[in-house]
Amino acid sequence: MEGLFAILLLLVLMGLGVPIAWSFAGVLAYLAMAYDANLDTLMMQGFRSVDSVILIALPLFVLTGYLMQSGGIASRLVTFIETLVGKRRGGMGASMVLASGVFGAIAGTATAAVASIGTIMIGPLEQRGYPRGYSSALLGISSLLGILIPPSITMILFAVVTRQSVAALFAATVGPALLLILGLILANRLAAGRLFQEVAGATHPAGQAPSKARATWRALPALSLPFIILGGIYGGVFTPTEAAAVAAFAAIVIGFLVYRDQSFRHFTRSVIAASETTGSIILILLFSFMIGRILAFERVPQDLTELITTLIQNPLLILIAVNLFLVLAGAILDDVSVTVVVAPLFLPLMVDTGVHPVHFGAIVACSVVIGANSPPVAPILYMACRIGRVSIHKTFSPALRLIAFVGIPVMLITTFVPELSLFLPRLLGFI
Repeated sequence: MEGLFAILLLLVLMGLGVPIAWSFAGVLAYLAMAYDANLDTLMMQGFRSVDSVILIALPLFVLTGYLMQSGGIASRLVTFIETLVGKRRGGMGASMVLASGVFGAIAGTATAAVASIGTIMIGPLEQRGYPRGYSSALLGISSLLGILIPPSITMILFAVVTRQSVAALFAATVGPALLLILGLILANRLAAGRLFQEVAGATHPAGQAPSKARATWRALPALSLPFIILGGIYGGVFTPTEAAAVAAFAAIVIGFLVYRDQSFRHFTRSVIAASETTGSIILILLFSFMIGRILAFERVPQDLTELITTLIQNPLLILIAVNLFLVLAGAILDDVSVTVVVAPLFLPLMVDTGVHPVHFGAIVACSVVIGANSPPVAPILYMACRIGRVSIHKTFSPALRLIAFVGIPVMLITTFVPELSLFLPRLLGFI
């Protein structure tokens, strides 16, 4: 009962506008009083949990995302992809989806993708006849490819709180990511002919559109980043943490010395923004670890497992119920909260049901894609609206269509076809 009230308390605090980290602190204070926990012991255990080499990758990948935005890397990637697919029916929308995917393969974060890709593409999309509400909805969902395509900050957090292999979780979300990309491109192609009419023609001023060869040459340094990062991780050259350091260093070199768009002022702003983001996440992790210790000591996850298995005996129905709960939780909590609090609660139940922890990680990642764009909270969708300078009401309808016809089917396929997320980790020998 206390565990359920703690979740309700978290929702109330967040609904009142309390910062997420301090909402977690409030929940921790309530649970510590309810269960008469020893705060000194909890604090020591919490600091030991965040004292992790794996977590060093977190600030480095966040910094890489900001450096890509300020150093001209994102703009070159978008131009390159636009020259390849932008002139086909639905090509501009497909360009944004693919650009978000490539961006995610470098930075591993959705918020940086929304800011970088959205700033560059929303205007040109409007010139091609895309309504701003639709473009913002497509941006919000496609930016979440940064959570599915490795390296993923969400999967790093999931690995830390569930003690799973980071490399295995990175590999597990590749299949769902490719499926989501295909679904978004097909849905956008249908929308370009039915919901609105795409205007033919280039989005660059006359005589300024780069050729494919020139756009490719300009994008080569940026395109080398995902190959270096993923090739290094899966080739055994370096760990995910070392890959994050390589990515940040490469982004600095490319921004300052290759493209020369980076400046010390922009670099300083990127470092400050990355520090603020990382500090907030680490505080949430610290408090969530301490909350998790209390709940584990009081056997709350085991009680939850027993309750659900008593009410529902069919494993398929249990999976559907967990899917539904994750989507609802994602609609009112941010992706970090779902990953570090809700997911560990359901992990024992999933293991008892026969779901591999790595497979469950892929399911959680897919649920975050849906929840982060679902009202009432929809943090990524709101951010996409701010970037697109459009009312949130104009994005709800296209966002819900994309979720219903693309996001939810991808999540269900990921849930009920385990090999989609387990094939690659097994092939690479991670599980």
